Amino acid sequence: MRDAASIELPAWAQVGPGRAAHIARVTALLEHWARTMSLDTEIAHAWRDAGRGHDALRDAPEPELRVMLNDYTTPAALLHGPAAARQLAADGETRHDVLEAIAHHTVGHPDWGRTGRALYMADYLEPGRPFARAERAALAATVPNDFDGAFREVVRERVERAQSDGHGLHPQTAALWNAIR
Repeated sequence: MRDAASIELPAWAQVGPGRAAHIARVTALLEHWARTMSLDTEIAHAWRDAGRGHDALRDAPEPELRVMLNDYTTPAALLHGPAAARQLAADGETRHDVLEAIAHHTVGHPDWGRTGRALYMADYLEPGRPFARAERAALAATVPNDFDGAFREVVRERVERAQSDGHGLHPQTAALWNAIR
């Protein structure tokens, strides 16, 4: 498994050690799945790069993200993905699947292809998260053999978690859930 020091982040990334470790675990899980699934090199690189970029601005100050996006209404916790995608695009990233995966990794997107879906799963299933470790590890192990089934289960779990925690569903999350049921 990658350690936080081995992950190559953009120069503009703003992450603390804990976030860097999370990014490394997400990226390692995506790389593991890509190898296990014998994915084409181009697709495997897209998955790796989505993992590396998804939380690159997670620890950036909220006012900075709001200015970057010219967005003063979106909840603060949802700003880092779109901001990172915008910065990556400004740096020359042109792969639409990578940019969309990063931009929407927190809430999901009903029109995602496999890169977005893989990132969404890896962000939830990475082994450093403290809850339901054994269950999430078992689900992560099913991804290479039942990608779509594992994705439906991750979305279901995330929807149920949000609802049990008293959070409403973001419209994109609801659209994603409705698209895969």
